[in-house]
Amino acid sequence: MSARNASSPPVVAIVGATGAVGVELIHCLEQRRFPLSRLRLFASARSAGKTLPFQGAQVTVEELKEDSFAGVDIALFSAGSGTSKKFAPLAVQAGATVVDNSSAFRMDPKVPLVVPEINPQAIRGNPGIIANPNCCAIISITPLWPIHQANRIERLQMATYQAASGAGAAAMEELRESTRAYLEGREYRNTVLPHPYAFNLFSHNTKVDPESGYNEEELKVIQETRKIFDDSQIRVAATCIRVPVLRAHAMAITFECSRPISPEDVRAILAKAPGVKLVDDPQRNYYPMPKDASGNDPILVGRIRRDLSDPSGRSISLFVAGDQLLKGAALNAVQIAELL
Repeated sequence: MSARNASSPPVVAIVGATGAVGVELIHCLEQRRFPLSRLRLFASARSAGKTLPFQGAQVTVEELKEDSFAGVDIALFSAGSGTSKKFAPLAVQAGATVVDNSSAFRMDPKVPLVVPEINPQAIRGNPGIIANPNCCAIISITPLWPIHQANRIERLQMATYQAASGAGAAAMEELRESTRAYLEGREYRNTVLPHPYAFNLFSHNTKVDPESGYNEEELKVIQETRKIFDDSQIRVAATCIRVPVLRAHAMAITFECSRPISPEDVRAILAKAPGVKLVDDPQRNYYPMPKDASGNDPILVGRIRRDLSDPSGRSISLFVAGDQLLKGAALNAVQIAELL
C-alpha cells in the first residue's frame, strides 16, 4: 500500500466502475461500511463523465489513464484481463495494492489467489497484486473447504449452471431482450453470446482446449481449486454450462473424501461454516435456487446426500447456488480489501 498513515482511511479506486461487477463493488463498499476516505471511479473514455451514487452523493467516473493511480491505496479491478495486465502494474508502481477480478494473474505463482474464508493468510507479504478467483471456483469450493479440513477431499466433480451475469451486463440484457422477443414471437439475433439464450442452455462460451477437451472456464475451476486449497493432488473435473438465469450460478457437486463421511457430518460442518447458509428441506423439496441466492451474500447449500455409486461411503453429492456478482466477484474482492 502507499506510504500513508496506516491509521487513516484508504483512498479506494474501482476500475471498470460502470460494469455489472463494478456497480456491485460500489454497492458492497457502501453496504459493508468500508472505511475509506475517498472513492474514485474509473472506466473507459466512453463512460467518463457519468455519475454513480455512493453514500448519498454522486461520484463522477473518470477516464482510466496511466497516471490515474496517484494517491490511491487500494484499487479494485473489474475491467477484463487486457486492462488488468496493462494498468495493474502501474497502480502498484504508484503505491496501490490491487485486487484484480480478471484471470490475468490468477495462476501466477507470485500472486495470491484468495478466498477470505479459505486462505486469508495468503495475502501476507503480497507483491502488490491479489487475484480474485473465478466465480465458479469461489462458489463451489467455499462450502467445501471446512469439509476438506475435517476429512480431506480427494476427488471433486461438478456441473455448473452459470447465469448471464458471468458474461457481464450486455449478456444480461441479451437474455432479457431475447426472452421478450421469444414470448412475442419476434425474431432476435444474438450478438453477445454465440447461441440463442432464451429457453436454451449451452456449453460455456470459452475456447475449448483441443488436447484435454475442456474449455477455459472448466480448466480455471480445476487449476484454481488446487491453488486455493494448496493441494496439487486433488482430482477435479468440471462441466460448465450457460443457463438462461439472470444472476447467481448453481452447481451440482459430488466429492470423495479420504475417509467415510455421512450427510449428517456434512450438515453439521456446514451449519457452522462462514459465508454459507444451509437450504436443505426435503419435506418441501426446497433447496438452493438462483432466485434465493440473487442479491444475497451467503452461498446456499442443500440436497446433501450420499453418492449411491460409491459403496465405500466416502462420497457426498450436494447442490449450491451463489450470487455470481456478489460472492462470485464483488463481495469476495471487498472482503480481501477488508483484510488489507
